[in-house]
Amino acid sequence: MTSSHTANGFTVRRYSPDRGAWGKLTARDSVVRRLDWVMLLCSLALSLIGAVLVFSATRNRTELTHGDEYGYLLRHLLNTGIGLALAAGAIWLGHRTLRGAVPILYGLSLVLSLLVLTPLGATINGSRSWLAIPGGLSLQPAEFAKITITLGMAVILAGRVDAGDRPHPDHRTVVQALGLAAVPVAIIMLMPDLGSVMVLGAIILGVLLASGASNRWILGLLGAGVIGCVAIWQLGLLDDYQIARFAAFANPSLDPAGVGYNTNQARIAIGGGGLTGSGLFHGSQTTGQFVPEQQTDFIFTVAGEELGFLGAGLIIVLLGVVLWRACRIAREASELYSTIVAAGFIAWFAFQSFENIGMTLGIMPVTGLPLPFVSYGGTSMFAVWIAIGLLQSIHVQRPVTA
Repeated sequence: MTSSHTANGFTVRRYSPDRGAWGKLTARDSVVRRLDWVMLLCSLALSLIGAVLVFSATRNRTELTHGDEYGYLLRHLLNTGIGLALAAGAIWLGHRTLRGAVPILYGLSLVLSLLVLTPLGATINGSRSWLAIPGGLSLQPAEFAKITITLGMAVILAGRVDAGDRPHPDHRTVVQALGLAAVPVAIIMLMPDLGSVMVLGAIILGVLLASGASNRWILGLLGAGVIGCVAIWQLGLLDDYQIARFAAFANPSLDPAGVGYNTNQARIAIGGGGLTGSGLFHGSQTTGQFVPEQQTDFIFTVAGEELGFLGAGLIIVLLGVVLWRACRIAREASELYSTIVAAGFIAWFAFQSFENIGMTLGIMPVTGLPLPFVSYGGTSMFAVWIAIGLLQSIHVQRPVTA
C-alpha cells in the first residue's frame, strides 16, 4: 500500500510499514548493489582531481609545506580516506537511525560552534570560525552545522506529514523549524563567517521548498534576507575586511594590489589557461605563487590555468552529475523526511559550488568558501562525504520494486 503527495515539485511517497510494501533485501539486491555508484564515483573523482590540484598549488610553497612538498597532497588524500569512512558509517547507520539522534547531534554542533567564540577559537583570514585542537589541528564547526540544520529541520517539518496527520507542514511547524535553524546561524554570524551563513540560508530555503511549506514563507524569507543585508550594511555590523571584499566585487579595479589582488590574480590565472591549459604543474600564476589561498578557496584557478577550459569544465560537469543524482534520490525518496534531507544537501552543494567558482571568475564576492570535494580542508571534506553517505543511505533504503 502506498500513498503520495506533491510538495513544490517533489513527489513524496509514503509506504505502509509492512514488509511487503518495503520489499526485502536479498543477496542479489545487497547494499553494495543498491548504492548510487555514479554519484559515488563522481564524488571520488572530484576528490582525487582535487588532490592533484592541491599538490600543484602547494609543492613549491615552502612557507606552507616547510620543505615537505608532498605534505598537503598526503593530507588531502588522508582527509578523503577519512571522508569515505565517514560516508560508509553513515550508510551503515542509516539516515533513519540517525533521525533519532538528531537532537544530540544538533546540541553537539551548537557546543562546538560556541567554543569557537571562546579562547579556544582561532582566527584565520579575518574570520574567527576555527576551533583549535591540541596537536596543531583545527576544526570548523560551521561545516557540521550544515548537516545538523538540514537534519533538524527535516525532523520537525516531516514529523506530522510522515505520520499521515497532515499533507504538508503548517505555519507553527515552519516557525519551529526556522527557530531551530536561527540559533546556529546567529552563532556563526557572530564569528563572523558570512560565507557559511550564506550557505545556511540556501539550505534553509531548499529545505522549505522541499517540505511543501507555503510559498509565502519562501517569499517572506527572501524579503527578510534582503532587508537584513541592507540593515547589516547600514548599521556597520560587517568587519572591515568583509566590507573591503564587497567593495572589490562591486568595483574590480579598486585597489588591484590590495583588496582586489586575489580576484585579479585569479582571473589572470583562469584566463591564461585557454582551452587546454598550460599543462599540469606548468601554470605561471600557480608556480609563481601569485594567487593566495590557492589550495583552498581558489583551487579552481589551478584547474583553469593548468587544465584549461576543458579541465575546469570537467569539474563543473562532475559536480553537476552529483547534483543530478541527488535530485533523483530526493524525487524517489520514500518519505518526506528523506526528501527534505536530500534537498538540503542539494541546496548546499549547488550554492557553495556556484559561490566558490563564481568568486574566482569575479561574478560573486569573495567569501572564503571551499569548493566541495576539491579544495583542501579536513572539516569540509568530512562534512561533504557525510552528506554523500546520508544520500546513499536514502537511495539504498528506497522501496524495492518488482
